[in-house]
Order: sequence, then C-alpha cells, then structure tokens
Amino acid sequence: MRTRLPGPWKRQPERPRLPEVTAPPACAPPPALPARAELRRRTTRVLSRGGRWNPDVLLVEVAGRSMVVKDFAPRSAWVRATAGRWITRREVRVWRRLRGHPAVPRLFGSIDELAFAVEYRPGRHLSRRTAAAGLPADFGDRLAEALVQMHRRGVVHLDLRHRSNVLVGCDGQPILIDFGSALVFRPRGVGARLLLPLLARVDRRALGKWRRKLARYRREEAAASPGGCSGSGRGASLPT
Repeated sequence: MRTRLPGPWKRQPERPRLPEVTAPPACAPPPALPARAELRRRTTRVLSRGGRWNPDVLLVEVAGRSMVVKDFAPRSAWVRATAGRWITRREVRVWRRLRGHPAVPRLFGSIDELAFAVEYRPGRHLSRRTAAAGLPADFGDRLAEALVQMHRRGVVHLDLRHRSNVLVGCDGQPILIDFGSALVFRPRGVGARLLLPLLARVDRRALGKWRRKLARYRREEAAASPGGCSGSGRGASLPT
C-alpha cells in the first residue's frame, strides 16, 4: 500500500541541474618524492623529451605509485641557471593556486629548483575516436565550468587550444594539464582586475574551438556509423 506524504512533505519533481565538475575520490596522502640522485632509477618512461628550452617529462614510480615529473636538469647550464629555474618556480606557483581544483591533477611538490612532481591522472585526448567511444554529451559544459573555476582562482592557462592539454578522464570529467604558459594573478590585485578578464578570453576562445570540433566529430560519426564504434585514443596527463 502506497503511503501519501502530507502537505510540504510531498515529493517535488526534480529540477534539472547544470553539469558540475566534481573532484575525484579522496586519495591516499601524497607519496614521498624521489631524491634527485634516484630520479633516473625511478623513471619508468620518458613521456616527452624536451628541446633546448623545454623540460623532460617523466613517468616516475615511487612505492608502487606513479607520478609525472617535469625536469629541466638535462638542459644546458645556461638554461638551468636562468629560464629553467624561473619557469619551474612560476609553474609550481600556478599548480599551488589550483590545488583542490577538481579538473587539475594534484601537485605533489618540488624535487629541487629544476623539477617538480604532480599526480598521474590518465585520460584520453579529445579526438574523433574519443567522441565515438562515448564522450559525455555535456562535456563542453563541464569544461566551461572547469575554466570558470580556474579563472576565479586568478589563473589563465593560455594554451588550451593544444590537443594534449585537455583530456577526458576515465569518469568523463575534463582534465587540464600543462601550465607552462599559464599566468597567475594576486587576488584583488591590479592584474586580476585589469588583465585577467582580457586574458581569460584566450581560454574561452579555446573552449569555443573544442565545442565546435566535438560537435563536428559527433556529426561525422553519426553520418558514418549511426550505431557508433569503439576506440580508445588514450593519452596521459602530462604537465609539459
């Protein structure tokens, strides 16, 4: 027998909610960082070999846990003494400002003045295969919300048009990586008031690009194979 709920306790129809970018489940405490002397031994894979001005990106394993390390040590002495230290210090500052952002891997910490480590969060690049494999229909809205949260923290990415910097996580949520070009502004500072709104347009234009591409991918997939097809197109969350 069905029980009726009186007055204000009647069940109300659910209202549609905007998609939210949610943080991944709570994880174990950050692992101990490898010392410089043991970094090579702990490296399981070179994800990206940097050029003259860019760091190497390494997949490192410590106590059974994987992390991504960005390292300027292999560069020339001049780069190590100048740009390498400055870029590393600036990027670590960006990662710290974004600590707790659900779409950004966790910062584990600095190894030394030339290297730092972040959480390894697997994902897929945005591509036709990703769209065909079941990309959430509201992924563009989730990505937009991730950018809103990032800008509220005073950070602009400035390189989201690059296909390797926006990934799709295993849960369908966006993952933002590679903050080498990013800028961070002091809250309520002059830069935050004047420059951040202007530079945020660069990120929003990148968002528009990805929305258009995903819409085109879906149209092409629907026209070519109405029943869909499978594909993985797996990438990795590399802070390059």
